Amino acid sequence: MRTTFIALVALLGLCSAAVLQHQLIYRESQKIQMMRRGEWGAYVQHKAALRDADPAVYANVPQNVNDFGDFEYLGNITIGTPSQPFLVVLDTGSANLWVPGPTCDGSCSGKRVFDSSKSTTFQANGKPWTIQYGSGNAKGFLGEDTVAFGAATEKQLPVPSTTFGIATHISSDFKNDAAEGILGLAFTSLAVDHVVPPLINAINQGLLDQPIFTVWLEHKGAANNVGGGVFTYGALDTTNCGPVIAYQPLSSATYYQFVASKFTLGTYTIAKNYQVISDTGTSFLGGPKAVIANMAQALGATYHSDDDSYYLPCSTNIGTLDILIGSNTYSIQPINYIIDVGMGDGTCVFAAFAFNNFGFGPAWILGDPFIRQYCNVHDLGQQRMGFAPSLQAK
Repeated sequence: MRTTFIALVALLGLCSAAVLQHQLIYRESQKIQMMRRGEWGAYVQHKAALRDADPAVYANVPQNVNDFGDFEYLGNITIGTPSQPFLVVLDTGSANLWVPGPTCDGSCSGKRVFDSSKSTTFQANGKPWTIQYGSGNAKGFLGEDTVAFGAATEKQLPVPSTTFGIATHISSDFKNDAAEGILGLAFTSLAVDHVVPPLINAINQGLLDQPIFTVWLEHKGAANNVGGGVFTYGALDTTNCGPVIAYQPLSSATYYQFVASKFTLGTYTIAKNYQVISDTGTSFLGGPKAVIANMAQALGATYHSDDDSYYLPCSTNIGTLDILIGSNTYSIQPINYIIDVGMGDGTCVFAAFAFNNFGFGPAWILGDPFIRQYCNVHDLGQQRMGFAPSLQAK
């Protein structure tokens, strides 16, 4: 996996800043794999049973960012001195970094673990942490060390004195996944225990040329563990993305949350101000149940209650799915919202799901279908989102 690093020296040589292009690895989400195997319905029922069994805990678990089965994009990082490598989920919908530790129970079996005794730069913290997820929790204790974006064999962006979680238990969703941890890229206000996320820490230390990062995702392919896109930290990605169309102010600096005012698909249109978030950790679009149902009807998709999904012929094409953000309409092509999950019979899935935000937080998640169509520029300094066309051929 190639990581490109461009060192920039600040004026008068008083400090150095950098731009890092972090190459991604794509692998199918567990959600799509289970759909193909006919197991997704059982998993949906399993999660519902968990919520019913312990409503005080699970009823308020946000479905949008807390389901490990929905992640698709991974990246390499290292922790410590000498460096210890990990493959982690790069997630704009959460704000904590954690990896397995040597005292992790059987839930971490087969994964690399961070051994603090082998790092000369490790600082003990010891404070316990717990993060609740859709089908369990992750928990452990905190530590502090140098976290570097990118693989050890390539140029990296090292971030000294970064606090992260050392897991003693991980969610069952994550146990059998290729990833070994999660690296949250959202704001500190979203982080459990208000731990400063690694990227925010890099910005605070003046390590980036600009306090921004750009996400470019390749269109979904059939192969796993191949290049899936690029996160560019500290700059716009002018290689894979066109000029920024517009910026939209964040309405909440927790998630990357902003306002969208109209959604259109085929003959169906709804004009209403919705709070939405950009989330690389969600493989589909998520929205209000009635709106998703009406969009699916416009598509001619058939709802399957057993797995809470909409199916339709792969050849379906009624035009773009249009989203009005500010004064600009952003159009998602069918290739990005109609997904072939490999059933082999010409049947595809409408890449959208209904979720209930219980009256709190965002009403929509603009996941990977939107981000594949438009590069997302996360401007942390000015607390705004920019959108630029992906230069990948349709």
